[in-house]
Amino acid sequence: MKKIKFLPSLTTVTMQAGVGDWMSMIEEIKKFDLKEIGLFPTVLEKEERYRLYAELKKTSVEKIPFVHLRGQDMDLAELDFLVENFKTEVFNIHTTVTWPVAFDYSKYAKQIFIENGKFVPTEEELQKFGGLCVDFSHWENMVKLGNVEYDMEMKARIAKYPIGVCHLSVIEDKIFPNPFKPEILQYDSHRMNKLVDYDYLKKYTQYIPEISAIELENSISDQLEVKKYLEKIIN
Repeated sequence: MKKIKFLPSLTTVTMQAGVGDWMSMIEEIKKFDLKEIGLFPTVLEKEERYRLYAELKKTSVEKIPFVHLRGQDMDLAELDFLVENFKTEVFNIHTTVTWPVAFDYSKYAKQIFIENGKFVPTEEELQKFGGLCVDFSHWENMVKLGNVEYDMEMKARIAKYPIGVCHLSVIEDKIFPNPFKPEILQYDSHRMNKLVDYDYLKKYTQYIPEISAIELENSISDQLEVKKYLEKIIN
């Protein structure tokens, strides 16, 4: 039976349109003596990312199995650094249709998985990388918004390409405006208010891969509660 590894993550981006206080998360990582985490340096520029890595090396963290990759400014040397220093196994990038990558990632192509966002990754780009990084909240958001085609395309891609990693965020009860573009309404969020906002994942259990990163800007303490909850309702 597949054993899913739910990773609490140091997350620096949220649908609240803010930058995470990653130093406070570092302190929590120390407090809870965490050995493995996921990492979303989504809004951090290179200099600050390396400051973050230096702080992480002072913690109990031995391994970061998953890192969200910024294809616009994370060069091959940075991927090498993450693999060598934190034993990173898998990365994800946004769909290259809307976020073209600036570097030749062929060395790690099989370890890089493409995330579904507003669009489903195309077959052409999936063939160049390792497969899919499924963000289930983005998928469920489109389902709740009535986008039948998106749902069908996701299922078709999954039938053909492997899922190497996933992001686990929440689905709100009520629709709300996107903080960046208020004219866009959505249900998916990177800020959790209650654990049951993860219950939608029960319908996607068959697709959840072994490496599953909790993508919340909530505290590490909150994420550890999420981890327990997901282990209860999914594993």
